[in-house]
Amino acid sequence: MSDFTLVIANKAYSSWSLRPWLAMRMAGINFDEVVIPLRQPDTAERIARHSPAGKVPILHAGSTTIWDSMAILEYLAERFPDRRLWPTDPGARAHARCVSAEMHAGFAALRSNMPMQVLKSLPGRGRTPDVDQDISRILALWADCRARFGADGPFLFGAFCNADAMFAPVVTRFRTYGVTLDAVGNAYSAAVLALPAMAAWCAEAAVEPWTITYDIV
Repeated sequence: MSDFTLVIANKAYSSWSLRPWLAMRMAGINFDEVVIPLRQPDTAERIARHSPAGKVPILHAGSTTIWDSMAILEYLAERFPDRRLWPTDPGARAHARCVSAEMHAGFAALRSNMPMQVLKSLPGRGRTPDVDQDISRILALWADCRARFGADGPFLFGAFCNADAMFAPVVTRFRTYGVTLDAVGNAYSAAVLALPAMAAWCAEAAVEPWTITYDIV
């Protein structure tokens, strides 16, 4: 049994669950996993056993419970400073936290109209003017991070960090909905999707027995 238990939802659909799961896998942090499928009669009851907030992901670390994706990522970075889950340079680290917080709090149109569905291909679906604005902003963020901080690797700040974990679900959304990306966006998305941990997430999603149907125009 591991010192950590990560409570997540369906891998096919849960963008918030992917973020700490991917960060922990990339950092080599061992954890036990509990999957609670969404939209089931007992979903709310099962999640409430782990946190009264009623949402996943939830990380149990001994007697400590952390129930928010960003809070989990911050906790892991503090607990395992040698894993470099944030960039070591103070300026890059501050920037990484800013773009991660923007992802955490924003892009509501993209979230609503292009829900994460890693196993599907729905090119052209979910596009609205507000979604296009979100896409443009995300691509601008990626380009800026890569230009300013990405010289030492293929990720936003060179080496993989928490910021990449925060944007990994967006990468899957762009693939699902056939979003045309610029050269930087294509290269960055390819690097994220090529991660063995991402391949494992998608492979495990493919064998899940649960399905969710979204009404997407």
